[in-house]
Amino acid sequence: MDSARRFACCLLICVSLWSSGVKCYRRPNIVLILTDDLDLTMGGLTPLKKTQRLIGDAGMSFTNAFVASPLCCPSRASILTGKYPHNHRVVNNTLEGNCSSAAWQKSEEPNVFPALLRSAAGYQTFFAGKYLNQYGRSAAGGLQHVPPGWNYWVGLDQDSRYYNYTLSVNGKPQKHGADYSKDYLTDLLANVSLDFLQYKSSYQPFFMMVATPAPHHPWTPAPQYQDHYNSTKAPRDPNFDHHGKDKHWLIRQAKTPMANSSVEFLDTAFRKRWQTLLSVDDLVETIVQRLEVRGELDNTYIFFTSDNGYHTGQFSLPMDKRQLYEFDIRVPLMVRGPKIKPNQTSQMLVANVDLGPTFLDIAGYDLNKTQMDGMSFLPILHGQMNSSSWRTDILVEYEGEGSDVSIPSCPLLGPGLWFCYPDCVCEDAFNNTYACVRTVTPSVNLQYCEFDDNEVFVEVYNLTADPFQLNNIAKSIEQEVLEEMNHRLMMLQSCSGATCRTAGVFDPRYKFDPRQMFQSHSWRLNRRRQKLK
Repeated sequence: MDSARRFACCLLICVSLWSSGVKCYRRPNIVLILTDDLDLTMGGLTPLKKTQRLIGDAGMSFTNAFVASPLCCPSRASILTGKYPHNHRVVNNTLEGNCSSAAWQKSEEPNVFPALLRSAAGYQTFFAGKYLNQYGRSAAGGLQHVPPGWNYWVGLDQDSRYYNYTLSVNGKPQKHGADYSKDYLTDLLANVSLDFLQYKSSYQPFFMMVATPAPHHPWTPAPQYQDHYNSTKAPRDPNFDHHGKDKHWLIRQAKTPMANSSVEFLDTAFRKRWQTLLSVDDLVETIVQRLEVRGELDNTYIFFTSDNGYHTGQFSLPMDKRQLYEFDIRVPLMVRGPKIKPNQTSQMLVANVDLGPTFLDIAGYDLNKTQMDGMSFLPILHGQMNSSSWRTDILVEYEGEGSDVSIPSCPLLGPGLWFCYPDCVCEDAFNNTYACVRTVTPSVNLQYCEFDDNEVFVEVYNLTADPFQLNNIAKSIEQEVLEEMNHRLMMLQSCSGATCRTAGVFDPRYKFDPRQMFQSHSWRLNRRRQKLK
């Protein structure tokens, strides 16, 4: 049955029930508010006081929420598809990295969760904000391309900005300038969201995704907030301006101590990031209040999260994401909605590949029909899952970007590097390519990472003893644990669908077979040989 016939059938049933004095049940609405580059470990939620009160305090906050890749485009692709990057094949922010490419549009876009919500579950779907970084480019189909699954589409042309941008409004370009009253993007997203809530069908459940530019570069605050936090500086945690001599080469190349110019630059950026978040806080309040006025708040799940974390000075890297450490891969996640008790905190391990399955589960869709790698965490939200039954590990993977030519500002560094800040500190390169297993159980808090580089570099961290990841214990950890984690990484790197959800190394249901470890080790070596060819 197609969505139109299903809607008509449901409407007929509802009318019949209503005439008989029986209340008609409708699937819950779902709202996803997705920020851009919002960290958790450096106090990114501090400016979002209304958001914490209206979503976090009214529902559940997750302390162990991670992204499958710490970069905008592959992370957003993981949210949309419910898949790890090795399965959706969006590996970085470039068209060559499959970001909004023709191949992505052909193979993955038709099967993203909004398309399933709309076609199979009868949801009205609305999108506003940043989609994928290369969206809108002529090589990616231009602004006339409206991805499948959206009834209403307000998509930003390419990357985050606050003024002087172009939107695709249901496939038609709409240019905006620099007038705060009508062009400031965060506020505009709030306004078009209210328009959708005002004029949508009142008979169908809806899914609404609002993807703000904040707190992404260029960090342009609204006029009323540009003087806030003027004395605030980036946190001076133990890993701030710390020489990572036991880490991969991209960290080792950073200069310690940082130049005064770099420190001043990142402190200014940190303040501006917080200033931009005050408008996000207003947006959240506006949407929640409108849902309450319309009588829909109690039947609406509201999710608040980010596409990746961020760093400002950790291990002497001025600022970016793209690294394997907690500040880049751990993100805020707060959820309120039906059957979720207020003021809850969950330490369960969840990832952004789990968002799509959770939305579909809320909508009553049969998850066995999908090829998603993630798991629905709706049972956690409803208090129906304990840690002994939940997963113990997830995969984080990234494939580095780079330039074929030398960077003019840093000519001595040579080609192959990318995203170099003042003082020639580079944040990315072709061989900044790695995969990690992130493990969280009541007794284990561990990260194991392998680099696909000439050193075949390995980093391992015990986050319980070393929360700031100062000490790489790869050379001192027990060999058996190292081998088991290597095996688990290989299994996850080749997983698909249900095999991504099998029991992990530290799960009591898992039985380790050394023969499998040796097989996976051989597979890894063969894979690297093929890449070198």
